[in-house]
Amino acid sequence: MYEMDGEEIFVIDGHVHLWDARQENIIHEGGEQFIQCFYDYHTGFTPEEKQWDIDEYRHYGADKMTEDLFGNAAADMAIFQPTYLDDFYDEGFNTTEQNAELAEEYPERFVLNGSFDPRDGEEGLRYLEHLKEEYDIPGVKLYTAEWRGESKGWRLDSDEAFEFLEKCADLGIENINAHKGPTIRPLNRDAFDVKDIDDAASSFPELNFIVNHVGLPRLDDFCWIAAQEPNVYGGLAVASAMTTNRPRKFGEIMGELLYWLGEDRVLFGSDYALWNPDWLVDQVMNAELTDEQRDEYGVELDVETMKKVMGENVAELYDIDIEEKKRQFRDDDITERFDLGAHYGGDAGAAAD
Repeated sequence: MYEMDGEEIFVIDGHVHLWDARQENIIHEGGEQFIQCFYDYHTGFTPEEKQWDIDEYRHYGADKMTEDLFGNAAADMAIFQPTYLDDFYDEGFNTTEQNAELAEEYPERFVLNGSFDPRDGEEGLRYLEHLKEEYDIPGVKLYTAEWRGESKGWRLDSDEAFEFLEKCADLGIENINAHKGPTIRPLNRDAFDVKDIDDAASSFPELNFIVNHVGLPRLDDFCWIAAQEPNVYGGLAVASAMTTNRPRKFGEIMGELLYWLGEDRVLFGSDYALWNPDWLVDQVMNAELTDEQRDEYGVELDVETMKKVMGENVAELYDIDIEEKKRQFRDDDITERFDLGAHYGGDAGAAAD
C-alpha cells in the first residue's frame, strides 16, 4: 500500500483498460485515429522519461499491465472499464470478455465491469443478461459517442437507454460508469456531453452514476448536476494526469469537486494505459492546492480526504472490504509474484517506489 504522513492509503484504480490497437485489429480509419489521439494524450501528460513508444502502446498485454498496476504496490486493486468500438476494431478495442481473462486470473485484484449500447435493442438486453450471469458484473461502462453504422452516438436520457437502465436495476448492476469527458478523434465532442446524466440519475435513484473524466471540459455543468443528484460521482481519470504539467489546473478541478460534491463522491482513476499508476499515484498523492484555492474552496487534500478519493469511495460503491483485502494480499498471487509481503504484512505500508 501507499503511505502518506505515516498513514496507509489503500489505492483502488477506478479506471483501467486492456486494449488491442494493433494494425491487424483495425478495420476502419477511425481506429487508427483513435489510438493516435490516445497516444497524443499519453505523451502530452506523461513525464518524458515515462513515455512509451507507439508500438508498445498499441498492445502492451496482460503481463505488463499487471506489473504496471501492482508491481510496486502503487495500486492495490483496479476496476476494468471496457470500450468496445466494434466498428473500428475487428475483435473490439477493449471488451468485457478480453478483460475477463485477466480478471479471472487475479479475481482478488480486479473488478470486471460490462457494457451496453441501447442501439442493440433486444439483442443488447440479452447480452447484458449474459454478462451478469456469466461474470456477475457489478457495473457497466458506457461510451455514448461510439459510432455504430450511420449513428455517431446516443443519449443516456433516451427511452431506449432507460430500458437498459431498468434492466440494470432489475439485475443488480448498480454502477453506471459513463464517459463524459474529452473527445477522442474521430468521435464527436457533443456526443460526450454530460447533460444527459441529469435525467438519468433523477429517474434511477437506486443506481450510481460515475461520470468518468468529471465532464471535462464541461466541469461546471457536471458539478451543478452532481450537486443536486446524490447518486452522481466524479471519476478523476484524465483530470488526475494534469498533475504532470498542469498542477494548478488539477488543484482547481479538485477544489470544485470537493466544494460541490464533497470528499465522499470523488474517485481516483489512472485511465491506464493512457497513464500509468506506477508514477501517477505518487503525483496525485503529492498534489497541493494553492493558498488562493484553499481560501476560495475551503478544502484540503489532507490524508483523510485522499484515503477516500484514492480507494475508500470506490470500495463503498463496489462492496469491497478493504481490511479483508489487506489480509488477503499478505500472500496472494500478486504479492508472491512481485515480492510485496512487506507492503501488506508489516506494521505499515510502503510508499510507492
